[in-house]
Formats: sequence, structure tokens, C-alpha cells
Amino acid sequence: MDKRLPDLAAAVAPITDGASVMIGGFGSSGIPFGLIAALLDHGARELTIISNNAGAGETGIATLLREGRVAKVICSYPRSPGSIWFERRYEAGEIALEVVPQGTLAERIRAAGAGLGGFLTPTGYGTLLAEGKETRMIDGRGYVLEAPLPADFALLRAERADPWGNLSYHATARNFNPVMAMAARHAVAEVRAVQDTPLDPETVVTPGIFVQAVTQYEVRP
Repeated sequence: MDKRLPDLAAAVAPITDGASVMIGGFGSSGIPFGLIAALLDHGARELTIISNNAGAGETGIATLLREGRVAKVICSYPRSPGSIWFERRYEAGEIALEVVPQGTLAERIRAAGAGLGGFLTPTGYGTLLAEGKETRMIDGRGYVLEAPLPADFALLRAERADPWGNLSYHATARNFNPVMAMAARHAVAEVRAVQDTPLDPETVVTPGIFVQAVTQYEVRP
């Protein structure tokens, strides 16, 4: 039951070419920079990346795009400030893109983790985002049927963990990380501190049942 791993490389070792990988974070908060760097070194290619955005500058997800490791991006904000590598790859026709409204993205991920078959939302009804999807009218309002969004792997950033994989987060760094842990078949977390004793149950946000591995990593400024 001890889910601690010695380093980041061991945490990403199971990721294979062609895998779908959820990456937590919102803006620059809660992003598993260490795991992303380890994934880059690991060398997996043709990845489908599921995240809130497509990275910025020369850090995080942008490094995977820069090195040509990504085949498809599923996100809400592909062109956030500084997303130069996404723009270059997309304009060159080298990656595919699926844009999902932010609330819909979070709920599709949550639905996968909760074992739901999908949900109806008015967001996107009557727009290009609804093309090819089932729609229906309820009480005079149009809705789009959205499918759950699972993944093979999830890379998470948390504040603390215990040996059993229970996780707690720091403030808004929580963001997408908990639902991604639930929706992935194999979730790994980099954490600021791994303690030898159980976390206080009142502080646990992600139960260890959803986490397969944890490793300690302190983000450097």
C-alpha cells in the first residue's frame, strides 16, 4: 500500500506512446512542472494532453509541444498569453485541437471519475461546439449532451501526501487536480512534502484510492 516512489522518473515510467494524459493546473497554479519535465525526458510521443490551457513560454506543457511530443490538445484556452509553441504547432498542422468550455471541461472530467454516462448543458448550444453532438430541448431551452472525458494518466501537483496516496492541496492550486485524479486510470502526484504518518482526514481532498503513486518534489522559484 506504500505508494511513494523515489523520483519523478519512476512516476512517469508507465506512460507510453499514444497515451492520453491529464495535467492539472490553472494558469501557473497547481501545475506539476516536475512531472512534466520528467515526461519530456522519458520520451513518450504522440500524446493527447488534456488540460485547462496549452502552456505558455518555455515551461510546462509548452515544452512538450516544443519538442513535438503532442498529437492532440483538449483544453479550454489554447491561446493563453505566451502560448507560442501551441500556435506554431497548430498553424503548421502538426497537432489536433479540441476546444471545450472551461466548466464543461471540468464536468466532463468529473463525470468520467464519477462513472456517469454524460450530462446535458446549455453551454455551446447553437454554436460550432455543438456540431456532431446530440441536442435536445427541455422547457424551451436548448441543451448539448456532453460525454465523460477519461484519460490513461493524470499528472498532479499537491501540497502534502502520506504513504497511502492521500492528498491535500494549497489554496487555489487545487483547481483541476482532484477531478483529474478520479478520471484517470493511473494518477501520479508530485508533492511538496510526503509525510510518514496519515494525513489528518479533515484535510484530505483526494483519497488515496484514486492515486497510484506519489513522489516528493519542491518547485524551485
